[in-house]
Amino acid sequence: MKTAVLDARTYMPEPEDEDASESLAAALTAVPPGGADHAVLMAPDGTSIPLPPQVHEVLLQVASAMAAGMSVTVAPLNARLTTQEAADFLGISRPTLVRMLEVGKLPMTKPGRHRFVMLRDLLEFREKERLTRLEALGRMIVAAEEVDLYAKTDGPPRRTR
Repeated sequence: MKTAVLDARTYMPEPEDEDASESLAAALTAVPPGGADHAVLMAPDGTSIPLPPQVHEVLLQVASAMAAGMSVTVAPLNARLTTQEAADFLGISRPTLVRMLEVGKLPMTKPGRHRFVMLRDLLEFREKERLTRLEALGRMIVAAEEVDLYAKTDGPPRRTR
């Protein structure tokens, strides 16, 4: 079996392909992933291959984005990332990530002298951080409303400094 290339690649929709992408997205939306009437791929020889639920979801997301005229980048990620890959994934510097690893903010493995971070741990950490930020923002809004920071001012805005 021929192995697919595992490089990141960006696909830009051609205007004439947007209708086909929209039709594909509609068809994928109509079929529940992994359900009794699951989506299938039809091979050239007529063999139908059931779509796994995750592949169904990926195809739906790609088709929907391309139908909206958006480009899509497909980039495989290893389940075990180097500290640089993990830092890039989180959008932080490698030294900052290493400090987080050393204090136990994120789990890591260190089979030799190199540290590795599991992708699932990064995804979980990113989601927890997002929820923490949302909660903090909610508290800030409540505090601002309590001291009436959103009250309308009299007259046009003016420079204070």
